[in-house]
Amino acid sequence: MNFQKLCIILLFAAVGAGGSASATCTNASLKGVFGYLHGRPGADPASVTLGQLTLDGQGKITSGVWTETYIGTLYNGTMTGKYLIAKNCTGTMTLVGEDDSTDHYNIYVNAGGNMFQMIEDDPDSNQPGFGLAQGTVKCGLSGTTSVLTTNLLGNISGEVADTVGQVTLNGKGKISGNETFTLNGNVTKSAVTGTYTESSNCTGTWQVTPKGGTASNFNTVVVNGGKEVLLLETDSDTITAGNAQE
Repeated sequence: MNFQKLCIILLFAAVGAGGSASATCTNASLKGVFGYLHGRPGADPASVTLGQLTLDGQGKITSGVWTETYIGTLYNGTMTGKYLIAKNCTGTMTLVGEDDSTDHYNIYVNAGGNMFQMIEDDPDSNQPGFGLAQGTVKCGLSGTTSVLTTNLLGNISGEVADTVGQVTLNGKGKISGNETFTLNGNVTKSAVTGTYTESSNCTGTWQVTPKGGTASNFNTVVVNGGKEVLLLETDSDTITAGNAQE
């Protein structure tokens, strides 16, 4: 599958936004609400997880929600956990309840504390990913229009499926735009329409339909002060995820 490309694109984009590592970190370096995305690029079986977690700045993950697509089947739930950040801005994170288990990650914090890279530290697992701070933003249907460029990579029914485009969210729950789709090497460019929801906690949904095509459904998490949305497709037999940015 092509999900490794997704991880590379998103991780480098996040690093570019965040800057170099800070000389000194503590648990307080990570505090607040973060959206995160991680997956198993190229693995068999394959899965991708999108979530949102709250870090208290003292080493506890006080709450979290997650959605996972595992071999094209959808699961979701809640979690808690803990984290520990060393002075050199490396650390560990334990997620309790994600995927109905306890998972351990090595993490690396950026200079501003608004993002971290993560990779699972459990045997026989390959789960790289990242977390981005929600930042200062008032989520919900504000009535303010925003224009976002989209980048989604993954597969549908075992075939490579990628999407890149531009969409407009009208602030009232409607989506319009144009996107280019690839499916197993075949390329289609189409106008798209759709709907979206956005809760006050910055989680939500998108439904996007190409002209004459089938609707695709996503769970979403708003991050980066409202300038970016993380997306995970929730349709059956799909492993597709990515982001949309101003």
